[in-house]
Amino acid sequence: MMTPATHDPEIPRPHRAPAPWSGTAARPDKVIAVLLGLCMAYWIALWPLVPALIGSHPLLLEIISGSTLAEVTVGAHSRLGELPIWFAVLAGVPGTMIFDWVFWWAGRRWGDRALHLLLGRASSPGALARREARLARLERTAERFGPAAIVLAYYLPVPNILIYAASGLAGMRLRTFLALDVLGSLLWVGPAVGLGYALGKPAVDVIHRIDHYSTLVTIAVIVLVTVVQARRGRTVPR
Repeated sequence: MMTPATHDPEIPRPHRAPAPWSGTAARPDKVIAVLLGLCMAYWIALWPLVPALIGSHPLLLEIISGSTLAEVTVGAHSRLGELPIWFAVLAGVPGTMIFDWVFWWAGRRWGDRALHLLLGRASSPGALARREARLARLERTAERFGPAAIVLAYYLPVPNILIYAASGLAGMRLRTFLALDVLGSLLWVGPAVGLGYALGKPAVDVIHRIDHYSTLVTIAVIVLVTVVQARRGRTVPR
């Protein structure tokens, strides 16, 4: 008679990272977790869309993704008189800040556990030391710049999503965060659009050449992502 397989005490069980919430997940915790997952899926889905849309629909790409390449391209089209430059700048704001409020909410709800979640689980003493160093750098940045850190988030040596989560942790109100985030997005989008406007037709010509090979580039990106994920799957210890 066969007996059920038992876990060998000598073989460690896979380590699971602690949940960012305390106790049982409440409805807001579940909503934030789902939104963070949607955010990652959205960013991954946009990868093949960049080469597919950059030549034919750069304005659409700018609106949905906030892609810097799309912003430069739309700025170049603005130089050719196809749309006002102010519209080219404003069109990049929604895609640039589309999920920023989710990271603010995570920081507001989960506190410093949100920062540890975003930095990932430390699998070695070296990784733990690097994570703690990044948290210390974030704290110094927050203390030095305060609310201005959100406006300057794209220019600071700290991932902007950590700055957004830290602002929620610090108790910043949502409307204040959104107002500062809009300013920060404009400060990032404006120079990109301005670069395209300064380049003008040469930039458009280059993008059209890229668009000629967009299908091949899209296929290559999809294949590369698939291969990388497959290789990672093989290296996961069983």
